[in-house]
Amino acid sequence: MRRWLVAVLVEVDLFVLALIGAALSARAGMRTTDFPPSGDAPGFTAIRYAAPWWLLATLLVAVAGVLAIDAAARLARGLRGAGAVR
Repeated sequence: MRRWLVAVLVEVDLFVLALIGAALSARAGMRTTDFPPSGDAPGFTAIRYAAPWWLLATLLVAVAGVLAIDAAARLARGLRGAGAVR
């Protein structure tokens, strides 16, 4: 197996893992609190966002983007080099 192909496959795997981690950290960054009705005030649900989890999600999305760009560049270089006559 070609070395560039292994690198592309590893980067695609890391890309998927980074996106899954971003989704999980974004979900962990939301805290909901339900408030029941009190007197004339209606009940409502409040959502609080935890900044460190959202920062981690943002960082993981950025890393996934870099991995996707690098994997695409390696794939293009590898396919272009494989088509060349030796």
